[in-house]
Amino acid sequence: MKLKLASLALGMTVAAAPAMADLVFPSLSYRTGPFAAGGIPFADGYADYFTLLNERDGGIGGELARVPECETAYNTEKGVECYEATKDDGALIYQPLSTGITYQLIPKVTADNIPMHTMGYGRTSAKNGKVFSHVFNYPANYWDGASAGVNHFLEQSGGSLEGKKITLLHFNGAYGREPIPTLEALAEKHGFDFNAIPIDYPGQEQKSQWLQIRRERPDFILFWGWGVMNQVAIQEAANIRFNMENFMGIWWSGSENDVKPAGMGADGYKSVQFHNVGSDFPVFDDIRKYVVDAGKAAGAGDQVGTVLYNRGVYAAFLAAEAAKQAQAANGVSEIDSGMMRDAMESLSITAETMEAAGLPNFGPEFTISCENHGGEGMAAIAQWNASTEEWSLISEFAPADASVVGPLIEADSAAYAAESNITPGCS
Repeated sequence: MKLKLASLALGMTVAAAPAMADLVFPSLSYRTGPFAAGGIPFADGYADYFTLLNERDGGIGGELARVPECETAYNTEKGVECYEATKDDGALIYQPLSTGITYQLIPKVTADNIPMHTMGYGRTSAKNGKVFSHVFNYPANYWDGASAGVNHFLEQSGGSLEGKKITLLHFNGAYGREPIPTLEALAEKHGFDFNAIPIDYPGQEQKSQWLQIRRERPDFILFWGWGVMNQVAIQEAANIRFNMENFMGIWWSGSENDVKPAGMGADGYKSVQFHNVGSDFPVFDDIRKYVVDAGKAAGAGDQVGTVLYNRGVYAAFLAAEAAKQAQAANGVSEIDSGMMRDAMESLSITAETMEAAGLPNFGPEFTISCENHGGEGMAAIAQWNASTEEWSLISEFAPADASVVGPLIEADSAAYAAESNITPGCS
């Protein structure tokens, strides 16, 4: 059952909730539009994890969780409208799942004292909590992802990228352009030739980009795509017989949706990931029992264990853990957004935390502070096996190159502080 929000023109809906639900986790989803194939499983995983906590545990610290969902269609204007329509409903945290929406919400959440978690997307320099007091991007950001990709190519090349060519094939927007400064700095450090090739939205036609790739013959390709452009790019790579061992997507270009259409042609394709893959974790057994089989799933229940569903579960898990730590720190079960922000700024996710949640080794351990809202930038590499139709991690979680990423974050956050009249510091 769906309850309409104020304006039908905005196309926003909120799922009916139990009367006593007290902890509100808005979901700025996109189940429609060109990126719906990625938005739907994430939104389902996000909602289903909170439903699991309600059904199995009676909520979080005795308080039921509520997940009002508002459709953005990945449109920045609609995303801002969704924020304004839901923020006064007791919202504890926002996860907009869009770099464009994130940029617009940074000043808003700061003014409204509501934390925003942009896990693996958004403004990378928000890792500097001395400037971005209400924005968090743990456990990894785009610059960490770029560094992880280059580190893997470095390992593949026997420890040297001198004279190699690395191409960034990317969505022509804020998201796709985000890693360029890091890759330029890494090119200078490691001596490889770098160039960037943009793909205009929605990316269904890429003949010219792949003609350029055939002409320039890069040794490695990093790919920052989203939606249908991912399928197209991987198919085009298969068509020209590009070595999939040398073709790597960021985490938004590494789901089952992206590789299955190319069949065996996608075999060996890689992606950077900041969480584990597959369904072999106890939490998914509980989700099937308490949520899917009970008829309470947000979707059809057929996406459990897929990459993007898992990411939605992981995002909800991190929000729920912050809420638990906020409750413990304040000695109350009914927390507010300010308490949530403070808990996120001291959040500690350990192996024991993940084990207790049924997610052993699902992601890296990390600790957050005022100075560091992004963790240690740990990422791993996953690879697609087209025969078994499975992703698997082929590396351990490893940190980004802090000697490159750190100064870039300091410079970009300092520029933002200057233009926004912010005096950096910790309270």
